[in-house]
Amino acid sequence: MEEQGQTRPQTSTRDYADVRASLEQWLQDQMPGARVSELLVPESNGMSSETVLFTVDEGDKATNLVARIAPDPDSEPVFADYDMEKQFKVMRLVADSTDVPVPNTRWLELSADVLGVPFFVMDRVDGEVPPDVMPYTFGDNWFFDATAEQQRQLQDSTIAAIAGVHSIPLGDETAFLDFASPSPEGRLRDHLAALEDYYQWTADQGLRSPLLERALTWLEEHRPKNPTKDVLLWGDARPGNILYRDFTPAAVLDWEMACLGPPEVDLAWTIFLHRFFQDLATDLMGLPGLPDFMRLDDAAASYERLTGTRPQELEYYTAYAAIRHGVIMFRISQRQIRFGEAEPTEDPDSAILHANTIRRMLDGSYWSEVYA
Repeated sequence: MEEQGQTRPQTSTRDYADVRASLEQWLQDQMPGARVSELLVPESNGMSSETVLFTVDEGDKATNLVARIAPDPDSEPVFADYDMEKQFKVMRLVADSTDVPVPNTRWLELSADVLGVPFFVMDRVDGEVPPDVMPYTFGDNWFFDATAEQQRQLQDSTIAAIAGVHSIPLGDETAFLDFASPSPEGRLRDHLAALEDYYQWTADQGLRSPLLERALTWLEEHRPKNPTKDVLLWGDARPGNILYRDFTPAAVLDWEMACLGPPEVDLAWTIFLHRFFQDLATDLMGLPGLPDFMRLDDAAASYERLTGTRPQELEYYTAYAAIRHGVIMFRISQRQIRFGEAEPTEDPDSAILHANTIRRMLDGSYWSEVYA
């Protein structure tokens, strides 16, 4: 996104006419005689895995489907690895184990013979998403214009969906989501190590960020010593990854970051992603935004009412979320340079729109803004 969120960075180098033809041919084994009558790429397509909407005609019957496709390796992907099988399996696990709404998953294609990378197909679900571009906090959209009661309903139902995911018992069925060699110090330590590895992978391909390096050191130095009991994490828990109907989730999407870890990882990610948009509205645009949405204590109290688990050290986990998001943005800035959408800068930290937020989190001056 540009500094004020007006343009979404390019996400693909694919020829979608070829994608349509390849999907139609592949579908003959699943739906003989089917024809792809329409294929659309959403303007809100993700920064990592790609989403393609298509309609399949079988005689008089039309079926609306979605293909979730690993990124083209030549498109400078946001992440180093994409496990489409993991996404497919976790969606089925959530559907079988909870009442959290996820799209019906149909087929998984692990070979690269069809689209050049693995992908899976699921049913399309209708609903509305609070916009990222322009951010919903800027106004003039269905969520911003809703009543306070409707906004509260969306907040509560979102936290309920997160709590539902966290209710899945850990065991053999969730082992595929665990770290390869869990640290004896706990999975939070694994999360920090993975974030450090991701930053190093990003920095090795270009610039380094003094702010992020200082922040990664801060995370390790302030790591909670007694984390809350681990749960199954959605990973990218936020309203922007939910299709809503009547301010209640109709489909929970984007499972590529699913893993195991402390529940605060999901809850703080949700809180921070709103804070990110809220700070853009107030600090960059001078707009009021939605200051009462997803406030830290309020969200924590809702989660405790639903689960009986009191979130611990949410300031730390919210800072972790901000720093993790900072590393992702740092990577995205390199993609923008790759696609000719941005020029290299003498100040690497300027690629992180919320750099000042991270600085204030590290020095402790930020937190009065996020409490109810």
